[in-house]
Amino acid sequence: MYTEWPSSLPHVIAWRSVTQPGDGVRRILPDGCLDLIWHDGSVFVAGPDTTAQVGAPVPGSRHHALRFGAGTGPGVLGVPASELLDRQVPLEQIWPATEVRRIAEAADPDAALAAAATRRWHRPDPVMVAVSAGARADRPVSEIAEETGLGERQLRRRSVAAYGYGPKTLHRIFRMRRAVALARAGRAFAEVAADAGYADQAHLSRDVRALAGVPLRDLVVQPASGA
Repeated sequence: MYTEWPSSLPHVIAWRSVTQPGDGVRRILPDGCLDLIWHDGSVFVAGPDTTAQVGAPVPGSRHHALRFGAGTGPGVLGVPASELLDRQVPLEQIWPATEVRRIAEAADPDAALAAAATRRWHRPDPVMVAVSAGARADRPVSEIAEETGLGERQLRRRSVAAYGYGPKTLHRIFRMRRAVALARAGRAFAEVAADAGYADQAHLSRDVRALAGVPLRDLVVQPASGA
């Protein structure tokens, strides 16, 4: 069972999940975010993914987490997203052990995670917020660069530090997630391709398989999960 809600921090989502018997394998799609996760008494960081992560949690296991969007995660964690790309890293490798222990042993993991993030909060970089908004809106990178006043190389460098990858990859990930949402809503795949911004249905199929590891039809029947 998975639930999520807006955090008190901007661009941050709080979520929790409890694995039920029979839940089976979870396929977690890339989303351009970093997650700070409490899992059955341990705490780790899930870095930005370039491909789907697949796992089968033990029934009864619990996750409590914060998902940092719009490039806000590195400011809180104190490390660039590029160092966490496609990795899950124990928090004690990044933060002091006493601070990590306070979260790990908390009776209320949601409150402990929120308090820790609030203590370390940095104001979001408006350029990175604009990059996220532009990528979600399917706008060209050149247009975003022009509006932010940065050259494309400089924009990419800052995006890699904030997201783990450049704005073109972020755009590709958001487009894939938009396509999956449309397909799960019952839209025909040809319509999904056109509305999500793909050249054609074949382009949609290639991109989804590359990022998700399975065809789009498999994602339609899999229950949506943000965990």
